[in-house]
Amino acid sequence: MEAQLKELIPFLRDKNPQVRQIALSNLLGQTPEGSPHRSIFYHGIGGAGLQKPKETDIIRDLKLLCRDQLAVAHDAFRALVNLSDSPLLVPFLSEPAFLTFLVSYILNADSILADLASMLLSNLTASSSPCAALLALKVPILKTSSSPSPLFPILSRSETCSAPVPYPSGEPQDILALPLLVDAFVEGVSIDPSGDRASRKRKGDLHFLASVFANISTSPAGRTFFVTSRPTDPLNPNSTNEYPLAKIVAFTEHQDTIRRGGVASTLKNCAFSSQVHRAILSPDTEAVAVPPSTLSAPGIDALPYILLPLAGPEELDLEDQEKLPSALQFLPSTKKRDPDPVLRFTHVETLLLLCTTRWGRDYLRDHGVYEIVRGAHMEETVDKVSEHIERLVQLLKGDEGVETIDQSDLVRVGGQDDDDDEDNRIEEV
Repeated sequence: MEAQLKELIPFLRDKNPQVRQIALSNLLGQTPEGSPHRSIFYHGIGGAGLQKPKETDIIRDLKLLCRDQLAVAHDAFRALVNLSDSPLLVPFLSEPAFLTFLVSYILNADSILADLASMLLSNLTASSSPCAALLALKVPILKTSSSPSPLFPILSRSETCSAPVPYPSGEPQDILALPLLVDAFVEGVSIDPSGDRASRKRKGDLHFLASVFANISTSPAGRTFFVTSRPTDPLNPNSTNEYPLAKIVAFTEHQDTIRRGGVASTLKNCAFSSQVHRAILSPDTEAVAVPPSTLSAPGIDALPYILLPLAGPEELDLEDQEKLPSALQFLPSTKKRDPDPVLRFTHVETLLLLCTTRWGRDYLRDHGVYEIVRGAHMEETVDKVSEHIERLVQLLKGDEGVETIDQSDLVRVGGQDDDDDEDNRIEEV
């Protein structure tokens, strides 16, 4: 059987698209983990001793087929998503040319298979090298007014992602990829008022970009990106500043588990640095800088989005209601907590991290965190989550003596050492 499958590999380069599709569809079934003949995709990589691993013909072909006609490209992306759990293949799937195409393809609003491409990028960023490459990656962009998006990534061209007509004029600009991915992620959930899915701004939901952000934010450099003041519009350096994290925090209540889970993990990872706690918690009416930078931006105002997944329909006294952020006051009787215990646990962990400074504890007390988690604890059925809520309550209700005052508490501008405590699931299709 393995010999017969290997005989199909040369047909991936056949001039007839139907032949390419048939060959690929027969190979696709061997790409998931545990498949009996999965080794055919690794055969010839080498790399023994001092030799550098060499990309095999079949991996090179699959990368090229991602630009092919719809049926072929769909199976090629699926194959690479399944194979991207292998550390042997990650270097070949994250090399600069293919990574640039992958990101450019996701950024193009007309990309039909953008969700599969996002899934592949999510799997790749489970490794540190692709994360570092993505943080530094720039993609060539042309500004355009004739397509659903004001930008055209010129390296995204493929059979499933055509160029705009007329083709934009001017010289392409090399733009940092991550701010563009954040904006694409936000646009992915935009809904046309008519409800017509075909009228949406983007053809993909891009939910898996949330997992990309979560993976990137496990590194100090990744956390720094999300809490560094940047122009709101990546194509306009003169636009008002905003923290990238502020653009995505609202999705902790989204109906898609991948999207809200990735955002929750990103928020938690950013909270590992105590220097950013003031920026994370402050309302957007208050300008805050994250030390040692002196560049300020509106506060991220993340507390409502951390508490909403933990909040239920319990009625609170008027005095307690007034403590809460406005988004949590007088919640309807139909309000439900996040059904996923892993995500509830993540949000409680984030609150615990925000308690590591005196300023953070005081802010959480003053804004009704205890009142929300008290109700959550009463309804919680998972011991691990309950135990962490109890730890949180001890920090919030405990006495603050002189010895608990944090002398290195957050300041608007200033320097202090970053306490980057280091804290992924590979998807198959």
